Amino acid sequence: MAPISIRSVLISESVDPRCRTILEENGIRVSERHNMRNDELIAEIKDYDGLVVRSATKVTADIINAANNLKIIGRAGTGVDNVDVDAATKKGIIVMNTPSGNTISAAELTCALLMSLSRNVPQAAMSMKQGKWDRKKFMGAELFGKVLGIVGLGRIGKEVASRMQSFGMKTIGYDPITPPEVSASWGVEQMALEQLWPQCDYITVHTPLMPSTVGLLNDETFAKCKKGVKVVNCARGGIIDEAALLRALESGQCGGAGLDVFVEEPPKDHALVDHPNVISCPHLGASTKEAQARCGEDIAKQIVDMIKGKNLFGAVNAQVLASTFSLESHKLIKLAEAVGAVLQSCTAKQEYSQIQVNTEGDCMKSSTGYMTSAVLVGLLNGEFGCCPNLINALSLAKESGIMVNQAHCESEGAKDGVCRVEVVTNTCTVKATGAVQGGVPVLLELDDSVFRQPVSLTGNLLFFKAPASPQLLSSVAGLLAAEGAEIECFSAPSDHTEDRWYCVGVSSLLPDLGALKPLAKEAAQLTI
Repeated sequence: MAPISIRSVLISESVDPRCRTILEENGIRVSERHNMRNDELIAEIKDYDGLVVRSATKVTADIINAANNLKIIGRAGTGVDNVDVDAATKKGIIVMNTPSGNTISAAELTCALLMSLSRNVPQAAMSMKQGKWDRKKFMGAELFGKVLGIVGLGRIGKEVASRMQSFGMKTIGYDPITPPEVSASWGVEQMALEQLWPQCDYITVHTPLMPSTVGLLNDETFAKCKKGVKVVNCARGGIIDEAALLRALESGQCGGAGLDVFVEEPPKDHALVDHPNVISCPHLGASTKEAQARCGEDIAKQIVDMIKGKNLFGAVNAQVLASTFSLESHKLIKLAEAVGAVLQSCTAKQEYSQIQVNTEGDCMKSSTGYMTSAVLVGLLNGEFGCCPNLINALSLAKESGIMVNQAHCESEGAKDGVCRVEVVTNTCTVKATGAVQGGVPVLLELDDSVFRQPVSLTGNLLFFKAPASPQLLSSVAGLLAAEGAEIECFSAPSDHTEDRWYCVGVSSLLPDLGALKPLAKEAAQLTI
């Protein structure tokens, strides 16, 4: 990945001091302004390259669109539902979190709530403070031998499973991503949700909040569960339908709930909080000294590693960048961007309908994804309100109705890998083929013109389409000289049977391509 310059970072919430220390030790200017209103953050953010938040700051589209220099939003914690990821992606901003920073703390709180639900610990403690001795009222149940359903088998779900297994609980679960054989290796039998609900004595949820998980536990779900099932939510408010949960509690279908998160925080409606069978906390999942230190330190280290070109960890919207941290990938990205730029110049920024990117050769086997994005960067540059980059290029193309296809195939005899790009516009189809030779990106073909000498994709380049002629080079040289430009290199096609593309490296671009009309049927120029 090309280095990203992060010179200044705004921290909008209280994070561990190590976050600021690490950033400043690496030459980044840090400002801390906590508890800003939305309008204050909109006014402030325009001066910064990076923003670090926890969960209280809502990074809305308005804030993102006001951030002219912003390149990264770092969430010191798990999940990014307080960040408008789509708006950030559209603007080419990396959104990063610390997926493992609060894993242990969230898992331990989940276990604490499960145990508290089984033995009524908070209620009994409160009764004692009121001077009572109600042993019979707080009769509990053992966890041993009970079935725990874990919905979401990521890092936290896995840690919860291992801890509750030590209490003798049977752990079953569901996750659309984690393979069943993986979860089975740490003692969790996976099954469909329809199979899971009726078996559980306890249910805990550990999923992100997204359209598919909103209201995952609802009236219909509770009706399928055992009567008296107990539920825990230390993930995100809204995964359990709060109105449905209250109805289930009042009917006895749900025997108790441990809630650390709510749809509205702090909740204005206290019906759930005040229910005698509900144990509630003010979003304490990550509220341990260890988790806060870990999250603050992790987000700073991840940002530093990214700008130093070491690796990219925790990025939720920039998976395409994960394979771009080698010198070889930098060269391939430059190649793809340059090929895209050549095609843009040759199509005169016409409306694109379809783009096909094909890579060939073993050296490009794992690069097709980011090379496709890089081609789009070169092709779409200047086409939109924001500058395209590897993060937003695909989404910008999709938004514009451009069909993007990519493929990789084995090289047929070519030592170096090649990148072939075909662009379909409303009036024509243009093709280009490039490669990296001697560490330099070169153009091998443009449409049906195979260059006898590969075109070095750097500097000022003038492309023109003309019939072959012994006087062509001298004529072009004279014409360019009249325009105040000198020829620095010349690439001719190997086939002279029809009109073909030629390329001239020039000292400066022509002020008007119309000067080439006496010689060329088509012309394009660009600076790379």
